[in-house]
Amino acid sequence: MTDESSLRERLIDVGVELVLTEGPASLGLREIARRAGVSHGAPRRYFPTHHALLAAIARRGFGDLGSRLEAGIAGAATPRDRLAAIARVYVGYALECRGMFELMFRHDLLDSTGQASGQARLRESTLPLFERIVELVGQCRTVPAEADVPAAVTAAALWSNLHGVAQLWAWGSLQLVLDVPAPGDAERDRLVAAVLDAHLGPVAR
Repeated sequence: MTDESSLRERLIDVGVELVLTEGPASLGLREIARRAGVSHGAPRRYFPTHHALLAAIARRGFGDLGSRLEAGIAGAATPRDRLAAIARVYVGYALECRGMFELMFRHDLLDSTGQASGQARLRESTLPLFERIVELVGQCRTVPAEADVPAAVTAAALWSNLHGVAQLWAWGSLQLVLDVPAPGDAERDRLVAAVLDAHLGPVAR
């Protein structure tokens, strides 16, 4: 790795550390440069805009989430099992890596086109995850009437529901209304199962 590419990766490394420990609000160019030990103008040599650097940091998050998803679905026998595994990993990642999770889906703040940085478009990290959910939703359908609603619409509603569960749990709202303590695997799994049942129907016994 050349010194130039090494410094670029160092800037991203610092950004990842910052967002995981202090949240997206900490990701100022000057602070990243300071912690990387370079001049405050150095990041501009590698990332023409602040949004381009944020996108590079978010891409690391998608890589991490993708690895966790692959491990989570290993051994899942049915499309419903795979979708449930994806949902559990997604919510679990959101609760464990709150700052990164918040950044990853803020496409209004990120360079999603890749035009500014010359790197792969961030949408190429987001869309495959959604497309996998759409595919699994389609495979899970059993009622003919469900064909009236495109699988993508059901998948979007399911994804939104999971995202909301993660966010409301992170804010403490679900603990309040459900009268449960800090989130654990059992509570997460029950909520995920309820979300899947709401959008796909209960599993036939």
